[in-house]
Amino acid sequence: MHLPYRSIALSLVFMGFFAIVIDRAQAGGGHFFAPASAPETQKECGSCHLVYAPSMLPASSWTRMMADLSNHFGEDASIDANTARIITTNLVAQAADNGGQNFSAKLMRDVSLSQAPLRITELPAWLDKHRKVPDWEWQHKDVQSKSNCTACHSTAAKGYYDE
Repeated sequence: MHLPYRSIALSLVFMGFFAIVIDRAQAGGGHFFAPASAPETQKECGSCHLVYAPSMLPASSWTRMMADLSNHFGEDASIDANTARIITTNLVAQAADNGGQNFSAKLMRDVSLSQAPLRITELPAWLDKHRKVPDWEWQHKDVQSKSNCTACHSTAAKGYYDE
């Protein structure tokens, strides 16, 4: 029996290339940020707002944020110590400078990891990406805040921030 090795090899190369292209398209190219994986993070953080992807901030930002939950952007978001530890561990493990590196390289450009902001909306890359959005649009009743990602990125909760 004669097997067409050349055809098989070319088919495998083509399928591999196609899989890579499809994977990048599905992941939103450079606009994919893996969602937080711990159920505690989804439950506690998600009860008030979108659960932001841990890879959008470095570990130092998440650690500082979680250490001061009684003053969480003007709100008291205090939770029990054990749950806070679990969430902090999850956020730090998936942070931009840890497990989330694959997704956040562009977002972390020009950011000092030790002095990174607590707000994703203060990152230089975020500001650059959103510079063309007029001020009035942030005030729209369906948006109301720069932190309301889902107003423009309907699949943000799944990690996709396509334009």
